[in-house]
Amino acid sequence: QVQLVESGGGLVQAGGSLSLSCVASGNINNFRAMGWYRQAPGKQRELVAISTVGSSTNYADSVKGRFTMSRDNAKNTLYLTMNSLKPEDTAVYYCNGETWAQVKYWGQGTQVTVSS
Repeated sequence: QVQLVESGGGLVQAGGSLSLSCVASGNINNFRAMGWYRQAPGKQRELVAISTVGSSTNYADSVKGRFTMSRDNAKNTLYLTMNSLKPEDTAVYYCNGETWAQVKYWGQGTQVTVSS
């Protein structure tokens, strides 16, 4: 059973930056796809960024140019660097990994709050 553990959330003023980390208990190279999602209060969970093996990273239009997803395979860690944060970026951010058998794993989430 793979576990994903996010960290790095917090409170930041608009225009500021945060970096999130997602550490996997297993080898992240075993995932067919990995990404970040977020869920704001009263809203559905939405895709922020996703990377599938053999493809480039896709970003939601709302974060393009501001967020960057990266990974360190040696550390089994996925990152999300968030710049120029806006109040509408406030949400719980979740790490996701999907195996080649299409089994999805989720982290517990980390809260990001952007004050205006």
